[in-house]
Amino acid sequence: MTYTVEQLESIAKAIRRNIVRMIGFGRTGHLGGACSIADVVTVLYFSKMKHDPKNPQMRDRDRFLLSKGHSAPVQYAALAEAGYFPKEELSNLKQIGSILQGHPDMLKVPGIEANTGSLGQGLSISAGIAAAGKIDKLNYKVYCVIGDGEMTEGQIWEAALAASFYKIDNLVAILDRNGLQATGCCAERFNTAPVAQKWESFGWHVIECNGHDIKEIIEVFNRADAVKGKPVMVIADTIKGKGISFAENNVAFHNGAMTREQYDQALKELAED
Repeated sequence: MTYTVEQLESIAKAIRRNIVRMIGFGRTGHLGGACSIADVVTVLYFSKMKHDPKNPQMRDRDRFLLSKGHSAPVQYAALAEAGYFPKEELSNLKQIGSILQGHPDMLKVPGIEANTGSLGQGLSISAGIAAAGKIDKLNYKVYCVIGDGEMTEGQIWEAALAASFYKIDNLVAILDRNGLQATGCCAERFNTAPVAQKWESFGWHVIECNGHDIKEIIEVFNRADAVKGKPVMVIADTIKGKGISFAENNVAFHNGAMTREQYDQALKELAED
């Protein structure tokens, strides 16, 4: 099914509503980083990637890995919207016996490609999966979201060097550049700027975009398809907690708890048009 930009915007809003409902009130959850990347995840699952909820192990499917696995609610919401499992399961987030734990589990959740959340590892896994596709002569892409706080992990840069050296051009990394990490502003904790120049110097093709402009995100991923001989880094400028006024650019909601009043306000702000 082909969706219009307006329909994709509506899906992104539904995904954010599901994130809020999953986390609920009075308990902590990674609201900010899940909402910041919701538009990119929407475009990937509902416009760009080749995948089949009825056949999650389709051999030539495109793969999506959320290296910053603590933001799992956004992937769970997208998978439920796409039909990988019933939406009713979302209410069981982080409950004993639920398939939906705090980090993605590939053995429990259909559509999850790898267990992620030990920060820094997802890009290495993605590079390996992408390299395997080239060896097996399968036509698929691997998309991997990393956080800007996560870029301080050394393994990210080992993976960056390896992917460039081996010309893994079916790998697309997406940097969720919202500027905040668990303890504050990324630039004040461990400044990795200039980001674009670093990735270019490691041999990647770099494209920057507004991570909340659906049309621009679609265009960027289409441009990435034309890049040959090197992996692609999409730097998506985003707002932590996007769509929820009290959470936007608020580090307290990296992994914070909403009050009942905030929960109700968030759902009101994200109500269907």
